[in-house]
Amino acid sequence: MKIIKFLILLLIVSACKNETKNDNSLPQTKTKDIALKYAEGFKISQSDHSKTIEITKAWPEAEKTYTYLLLTKEQAAKTTYNKADYDGVIITPITKTVVTSTTHIPALELLGVEETLIGFPSTDYISSEKTRKLIDEGKVRELGKNEGINTEVLLELNPNVVVGFGVEGVNKTFEVIKKAGIPVIYNGDWAESSALAKAEWIKFFGVLFNKEKEADSIFNTIEKEYLAAKEIAEKVKTNPTVLSGAMYKDVWYLPKGSSPEAQFLKDANVNYLWSETTGNGSLSLSFEAVLVKAKDADLWLSPSYYGSLEQLEKANPLYANFKAFQNKSIYTFVNKKGGTGGVLYYELGTARPDLVLKDLIKIAHPELLVDYTPYFFEKLK
Repeated sequence: MKIIKFLILLLIVSACKNETKNDNSLPQTKTKDIALKYAEGFKISQSDHSKTIEITKAWPEAEKTYTYLLLTKEQAAKTTYNKADYDGVIITPITKTVVTSTTHIPALELLGVEETLIGFPSTDYISSEKTRKLIDEGKVRELGKNEGINTEVLLELNPNVVVGFGVEGVNKTFEVIKKAGIPVIYNGDWAESSALAKAEWIKFFGVLFNKEKEADSIFNTIEKEYLAAKEIAEKVKTNPTVLSGAMYKDVWYLPKGSSPEAQFLKDANVNYLWSETTGNGSLSLSFEAVLVKAKDADLWLSPSYYGSLEQLEKANPLYANFKAFQNKSIYTFVNKKGGTGGVLYYELGTARPDLVLKDLIKIAHPELLVDYTPYFFEKLK
């Protein structure tokens, strides 16, 4: 009988110990939110024992908030947590990563962690010479296409984290990756409503790679350069009229007046002819509607994927009716490409809005920024 009582007492003590361990697995210490100046699509919080990233706007119509817990190897070894509370648990330091958009590449390079990259879908789209060198050396594997990532190769690589992006609903490929135990975290930089908000997502990468101070410093420099350029443009007294975009099939697409693209034009102090429209994304207009309003526009920016005046006129001879075409005042960014054809603007433009703005100021007000050479844009020939 004494033996039975002893065994029962032992079980009670053991149960209490386990209960205590679970209750104290993530200590209730004070949590500090990291301040963001512009970005609205994510939140960062930090405590003594962990970091948390919340993705509040993974894509424009997203209703769900995705929550990720970041722990060091040491923290993960001595704590327990309820996995159901998180959409992913990321163990740091991250030594192997997969990203899925060219807009993620500059953040890795600016933070000096590009060598953690081990896989990417459609590597030909990467323009950066630094990352292209890693690809050429076989250090970055080709993963197919975003809409059909080669999960077999990805699972073989076994990255610490996959940085993905979503457009709507459930991504079946990402679900397969998550079921294999690899965390997938959404990056929603593209869904932000301003250029500086998009650029501030470098702080998202800063948290992932324990480089918060570096990310903050990099962003502050970019912000300072952007605002200084904007202030210079405010002093001009002439505002050239601007047309943007081109036809795709029977529709002319051009940015809405409150989109990030139109914000660039406003900050460059030009008269964008559709500045009164509202919303992100693009307007969809007929050729006739655009011609009536913009036939005499001084400048024509970003005429779709056309890289020469000849290509533009061959696609539609009616383009020659625009004053900007006749005066050869059309500027594009599609001709600045990497070694395998990736357009530099699509990779770096999000991370470096200061360069984009300076390009536009130089085009619209050539008397300003005297020693500056456009980084992305050049005149169509």
